[in-house]
Amino acid sequence: MEPGRAVADLELFLADRGDDLLRTAVLLTGSKEAGEDLLQAALERLIRRWHAIEGDPEGYLRRTLYHLAADRWRQQSAWRRQLRLLRPGLGAAAADPFAEVEARDSLVRLLLQLPPRQRAVIVARYWGQLSEAESARILGCSVGTVKSAAARGLRRLRELSESHRPQDAAERVPAREQTT
Repeated sequence: MEPGRAVADLELFLADRGDDLLRTAVLLTGSKEAGEDLLQAALERLIRRWHAIEGDPEGYLRRTLYHLAADRWRQQSAWRRQLRLLRPGLGAAAADPFAEVEARDSLVRLLLQLPPRQRAVIVARYWGQLSEAESARILGCSVGTVKSAAARGLRRLRELSESHRPQDAAERVPAREQTT
């Protein structure tokens, strides 16, 4: 493939899929800046191998994203301490124009509390909408590992979301007002 054609193909691919890939990277890392860095590192690897990739490069790029994220989790033993700083109390989204943004923010904050493998599986399966087999292939593990990590991750997300729910309306009303 001639170099000019390869550059044009890569630009078209990124114009079409770049936003989705950036969202995945942000979910894997927990911040926009770290997600951009992760995506850039994965793109650098993609560019080096562009001539050798046959067909759709998205699978290669997503696999690279997941592997680079896992490598970073392993290298940073202090990641748990950093996450504690990002765990403010989560409330239910109010019925206002910003509710969806608040709900997404809450979800990302809950995802950050999951172990790396569970987070990667949840992002691949439910955000990336990959099948169990695709997720297993991209993450370099068995389908059974994907199933168990997804089950544990979802259970943990439920537990975390229940512990961050606001009190029921009846509990928020002072006792003297409840007696009317």
